[in-house]
This record gives sequence, C-alpha cells and structure tokens, in this order.
Amino acid sequence: MPTKQTPWPCLHELEQTFENIEPFGSFMPTLTTNTTKEDTIEADFCVVGGGMAGVCAALAAARNGIQTVLVQDRPVLGGNASSEIRMWICGAHGAENKETGILEELLLKNLYYNPMLLYPAWDHVLHGACMEQQNLTTLLNCSVHDLSMEGNAISAVHAWHLTRHSRMNIHAKLFADCSGDSILRMSGAEYRWGREGRDEFEESHAPAQPDRKTMGNSILIQLRETDRHVPFIPPPWAHHYTDESAPNRDLNPKANNFWWMEIGGVQDTIDDADTIRDELLRIAYGVWAYIKNHPDGRGRNWELDWIGSLPGKRENVRYVGDHILTQNDIEAEGRFDDLVAYGGWSMDDHHPDAIRHPGAPTIFHPAPPVFGIPYRSLYSRTITNLFFAGRNISATHMGMSATRVMAPCAVMGQAIGTAAAIAVDNQLTPRGVYEHKIRDLRKLLVEQDSYLPWQTRTIPPLSRHAELTASNGDPTVLLDGIERNISDQDHGWWAKKGEWAAYLWNTPTVVENIRLVLDSDLSRNKRMLCCYPKDRQPESMPNMLARDFDIDIRTTGGDWKTIFKGRDNIQRLVTLAPPPEPLVGCRLHVHRSWDDDRSHVFAFDVDSKKTDFPGFL
Repeated sequence: MPTKQTPWPCLHELEQTFENIEPFGSFMPTLTTNTTKEDTIEADFCVVGGGMAGVCAALAAARNGIQTVLVQDRPVLGGNASSEIRMWICGAHGAENKETGILEELLLKNLYYNPMLLYPAWDHVLHGACMEQQNLTTLLNCSVHDLSMEGNAISAVHAWHLTRHSRMNIHAKLFADCSGDSILRMSGAEYRWGREGRDEFEESHAPAQPDRKTMGNSILIQLRETDRHVPFIPPPWAHHYTDESAPNRDLNPKANNFWWMEIGGVQDTIDDADTIRDELLRIAYGVWAYIKNHPDGRGRNWELDWIGSLPGKRENVRYVGDHILTQNDIEAEGRFDDLVAYGGWSMDDHHPDAIRHPGAPTIFHPAPPVFGIPYRSLYSRTITNLFFAGRNISATHMGMSATRVMAPCAVMGQAIGTAAAIAVDNQLTPRGVYEHKIRDLRKLLVEQDSYLPWQTRTIPPLSRHAELTASNGDPTVLLDGIERNISDQDHGWWAKKGEWAAYLWNTPTVVENIRLVLDSDLSRNKRMLCCYPKDRQPESMPNMLARDFDIDIRTTGGDWKTIFKGRDNIQRLVTLAPPPEPLVGCRLHVHRSWDDDRSHVFAFDVDSKKTDFPGFL
C-alpha cells in the first residue's frame, strides 16, 4: 500500500511564511567591484605550454639549475599525449633510433607506476615528475592572454588562473613557446602559416602555389573489448553513415584510435576551434554508430570506452628562426654543426580536406631513419629571448610534417631547456648560445642522455687513464662513447648476478661524479594503448635493465665500501657524487635485472669534475 505523502503547502501558507523572513538585503553578502587578485612570479625561464615539449623543456632547465615556471592552460600535462586527447607518442623509426633523455625517463616511470597504461595515471606521472623537481613551479589551468615587452625582448607574460581566479604575472629572463599554437607570437615574433609554394625552397612535395591550408584536428575515440553486444544509440545530432556515405578509411575497431577523423585544414584551426570540435563530435559519434551497429558484426564485441572532447591539433602557426628547416634539409639527413635534436618520422603530410578527401588521409613521404634538427630552428630571429619547441618550430610545412610528432618535440624541448640554463649562466641570448656555446650545449645534451646522431660521447680522462677491469672478461666497450646498439653492433657490457666492473688507480684520486647508462630496451616503443582488448596484460619493466646494483669505492689500504644501493631501479641514466675523499677504486656491482637474469650496461665512467646535471640520485 503506498505511503501517504505530505502535501505541498498551499499558496497562502507560503505567503504567510515569507512574511516572517527578513528583507533580502539584510542577508545579502557584500559585493565589491574588484575581486581580481594578482600574483607575480620572478624566474629565470618561463615555458608556456605543457605538452611533451614543454614538460621536457621545463624539467631540463630546472635540473640544470635555473628557476623555471611551466604555464599550462589545461588541468593536465602532456598535450596531445594526455588523457584529454590520447595520442600515443610517435618518433624515429627503428629501435636503434629511439629517443632517450628525459622522454625515456618519463616512459620508464610510466611502465613502473602505471603498468596497465591508464591515461589518467599517465597524466599524474608527468605531473609528479614536475612536482618533485626542484627549481620548477608548475601552473595548471593558467592561460596566457597578454605579455609585456622591453624593446625586442619579452619581459613578462600575463595569464589568467582559472581555479585561483587570479591574474598571474610571470617575469623571466628567457621564454619558451611550447604551446603549439604559438601564443607568444603576440610579441611581434615573425611567423608563418600554411603551405609554402614549391619554388620558395625548391621542395618537390610542396604545392605549386602557396596557401593557408594546414593539416587538421582530430578527436580520438577508445574502445574496450567485451563479451556482450549492446547496440549503440548515437545522439540525434551525430552524422548518420551508410555503406555508401561512410568515410573511405580503416573501419576495423581493433588497434585503431581513428586518427583519421580529422577536419579543419581548410579552416583556421584557432579561430574556428569550436566549430571544428563540434563537427568532429558529430563525425566521431556517427562513425562509431556505423561500426558498432553494422550487420557484419565488426563492432559487436567492442564498446565505446572514451571519446575526446578536446581535439588534437597538428598544425597552424610556425615561428621563423635563424634557420628554416625544409624538406631538402631532411632528405640530406640534417647533418648540421648545431644539431641538438633529431627526427626519424616520415614526412607525414595530411591532406587539408582530411576526412572529406576521398583519397588516402595522408602521404608518408620518405625520410631518412634519422635526420638532424638544428638549434637555429629553435629560437626566434626577431624576438631576442624567445625559444620554441614542438610543432611550431622554424620549418616549412613540409619540414614540420616530419618533426611535429611528439618524440622529436620532446627532445627539442630538452634541447631548449638545457640551452636556457647555459644562456642564464653565461648571460647570453638564445642566439648568443649558438654563437658562443653551441659545442657546450651539444656536449651537455649527450652527457644527459639526449642522443645526437653521429656523435660519440667523450670519455672523461679519469676513466680513460684508469685500469678498467671486470669479473667476467673485457669491459672496455663501456669506454667506446656509444650508448646504444647501432647497426646490430652491441655497445654494452653484459653482467650476470654478482658480476662487477671496476676502475682502479695506482695513485689516490678524487672522483666527483659517477655516471651510468643502463639498457632500457629501445626496441620497445613503450606507447600508451589505443584500445583495450580483453586479454590485456600489465606492462613489465625492460628485462635487461639493471634492477639492483651497488656502487662501491675503495680507499688506500681499505676494503670495498658500498656508498649507494640501487634497488628497484627504473632509470636509464644514473648519476651520483661519491664522498670527497681520494680513491684507488670505484666499482659497479650488479645483482639482478628486471627479469632476474642478465643486465646490460652501456656506460659506467667516473669524472674528476662535478656533473653539470644534478641527475636523479
């Protein structure tokens, strides 16, 4: 029997109740006309944009000792790689060419802390790396809307902090635009938009005439494999596709993130952003409904797990630096004297008509397995203190088509962050680093495990002049200066449980720095997932990465003494400083790898100089 309900009060009862309430104004909170707060931050270096380029730039600068601020207009870091967009990180083709440095460190952390490769956890791997980094302040939900100039230099950027309801004024000596959309072009920096004509740089893949067309934006979707079929009901505003009208693309739900759901190349991907997003949502829901409900059953055991609300961008504004990287530079391998980063992705040129183009969605024009990216393409030729890294570097449309993917963007970020530290320490502009310190920059990047093709690391004299011995044969491969396998040649030393390599000196010697480079299995791309199959297993750490090891030292007349115990190590690059006392020996003692068998070590050396890189330990 239904429960009796209390009736709503009638109108005259409500009127009598209201008569006993104090006038509205007596309990109205006091309002003021100006509630905006302002905060000011002083820094050496300000990075605008928290994608992979910006994160690596900020971490590199802070680790090299300068006060750094990272400004990101989203609630998470990672840009196109974040949980908001969910594009995996692509880079150079071939295991021997994989990007290392800070990017590889972050990917290894992700394997360890996020073995199921969940995107929200990946966001916090990136955020955590920034939170724990000394000298780095990270501002999320903070959108730059203005800047101040002193002559041809930026003196401050002004941003609105969405969650703090505060205007942020960040003053710095140097700035980096890693925003992708080149927000700091409001400084008056020279830039380009669109495709160059074929004759301007004699690029055979360029269109005959220049235009403002670009590559478009995409909204991605992710699917999860299930044991059941639930028909998908699309929203009424979604596009309806049939066999005749469906896009001429790969419509297989497995191992597909539907990157080809793309539009915007014939529009303005900044001014028309909202229109592009709404159309992409109509396309995405319509495509999934077509796949899921198709009578051939192709989508029967798959469910829509996630659909993006923020489109990933490929192209719009490109700055102009002292060098414009072109198709011809790439095809010639980019062997620049100021090479500080590299690519190895094809010239991946998406058609501006995108999903409406009846032909292939992109042309993968061939590129060398690796090609150099010059430092001169990473700073402005008109604004004296402006760096940039990412898809907005100084390149033609065709040059950018190979450098825009996120792994080369990340290593470009590490390059400019390191250059910023050198610039601050030496009171130089970005161009001044090129003119006076480019060799130092390249040397420091290699020291910090940012691979530069065709370069061999210089072994410190303290290592070269010592006796290098091991418990299992000749370990001199540790001194060849090559810290990865190249052309199927093994450039590392293998160690089973309990085996060791050691430096010995006849005369007591002061060691300031110990450096290891461990094999993190560059044959694995360590990518995030584009779909979730039922049989998905947790990821494991690289088998040959040294998991447990000791660093031992020996003084005159003394026994070996352990000064560092590396346990559950997840790092490829390890640096540490021993106690400041004269030594006659320094030893790496390996206990086990992550598969409990053999560990592979590319470098173990010692230096009489302190490292310029604080490292991780």
